[in-house]
Amino acid sequence: MLRLAASALVVLVAPPLYLMLDLAVVGRLGAHELAALAVATLVLAVVSTQLTFLSYGTTARSARAFGAGDRDRAVDEGVQATWIALGVGAVIVAATWFAAPWVTGALVPDDVVAADAARWLRIAVFGVPLILVSMAGNGWMRGVQETRRPVIYVVVGLSVGAVLCVGLVHGVAGMPRLGLEGSAVANVVGESITGALFGLRLVREAAGRLAPVGPVIGAQLRMGRDLIVRSLSFQICFVSAAAVAARFGVAQVAAHQVVLQLWEFTSLLLDSLAIAAQQLVGAALGAKLFDDARRTSAHVTKVSAAVSVVVAIVLAAGAGVLPRIFTSDRGVLDAIVVPWWFFVVMLPIAGVVFALDGVLLGSGDAAFLRTATLAGALGAFLPMIWLSYAFDWGLAGIWTGLLLFMVARLGAVVWRVRSGAWLR
Repeated sequence: MLRLAASALVVLVAPPLYLMLDLAVVGRLGAHELAALAVATLVLAVVSTQLTFLSYGTTARSARAFGAGDRDRAVDEGVQATWIALGVGAVIVAATWFAAPWVTGALVPDDVVAADAARWLRIAVFGVPLILVSMAGNGWMRGVQETRRPVIYVVVGLSVGAVLCVGLVHGVAGMPRLGLEGSAVANVVGESITGALFGLRLVREAAGRLAPVGPVIGAQLRMGRDLIVRSLSFQICFVSAAAVAARFGVAQVAAHQVVLQLWEFTSLLLDSLAIAAQQLVGAALGAKLFDDARRTSAHVTKVSAAVSVVVAIVLAAGAGVLPRIFTSDRGVLDAIVVPWWFFVVMLPIAGVVFALDGVLLGSGDAAFLRTATLAGALGAFLPMIWLSYAFDWGLAGIWTGLLLFMVARLGAVVWRVRSGAWLR
C-alpha cells in the first residue's frame, strides 16, 4: 500500500512544485507578467482538471480487470481512455484558443495583464491533449500496479520543462529570451514529453489493440460524467468560499487562502493513500476476493486516519509558530487562528473520508460518490457560506460549512461501506 501511495504522491506533488518554480521564474519579469501567469494557469487548470476521471475512473476499471487476471483488458481500458483524452483535448485546444482573450478579459480588469494572459494561454493550451494522455496513462498504470514508470515519465517531462522555463524566460545558456511566452513554450514541451512517454508505453503494451471501442468509451464516459459533477461541486464550493472570504476584508481572505493551501497540500498526501486504496480494492474485487477487499478497506482507512492525526498534532503544536512561515502581517496572523483550528479538527475526519472515497472509487461506485458530494455541498457547505455572508459570521461561518461538508461526506461513505453495496 505504501509503495503504491508513494508513487502516486510523487506524481501528484510534481506539477504543483513545477508551478511554484514557474511563478518564481516569471515573477522576476515583473508584477504584470506574474499576474498574467497566475490568471492563465488558473484557466488552464480549470479546463484540464475537470477530466481527472481519465486517471481515477481508468484506475478503477483497469484495477478490476487486472485483479481478474486479464492484464490485456486492463491495458485496453487505457487505450480507450487515451482516445477520449485526444478527442476532448482537441476540442479544448480549439475552444480555448478562440475564447482566451474574452475569458482573461472577463477575469482581469487590466487590459495589459489580460492580453499577456491570453497570449500565454493560447500557447500553453496546445499541451492539454498530452496532459490528458498522461492522466489516462497514470490511470491504467496504477490499475496494473506499475509504480516506477509513471514517476519517471512525470519527473523527466517536468525536469526538461523546468530547465527550459528558466532558459527561455530569461535567455539563459544561449536560449532565446522569450519572456512570459517562454514559460508557455516550456510548459508545452514538458507536458508533451511526459504525454509522449505514456503514449509510447501504451502502444508497446497494446500492440494490435489500438482501435477505439465504442461500448468501452461509453462506459468510461458515464463514469466520467459522475466524477466531473463531483469535481465541479468541489470547485463551486471553494470558489464561493473564497468570494465570501474576500468580502470580509484583506486580512481574512489572506488567512483563508493560507489555510486553504495547507488543506490542499494535505489533500495530496491523503489522496495518495486513497489512490492506493483504489488500486488494491479494485484488484481484489476483480478477483472476487471480497474478504480481501473488506480487509483492505479497513486497513487503508486506519493508516489514512493515523497519518491525518499525526499531521493534526503537528499543526496544533505549531499553531503559534507555523503561520509565521507564511506571513508576518499582524492582521493576517490574528485572522488565521479561526480557520487554523477548524483545519486541525477536520483532519482526522478527512483521513477517513479520503480513504473510503478511494475504496468506493476502486469499486466503481462513482454514482454514489457524486450524489453524496452534491448532497453535502448543497445541504451543508454552500448554505453555511452564504449565511456567513448574510449574517457576517466571518471565517468561522465559512469553515463551519467546510467542517459540516466533511461530516456529511463521512456519514455517507461510512454508511455505504458498511452496507456492503459497494462490493456489488
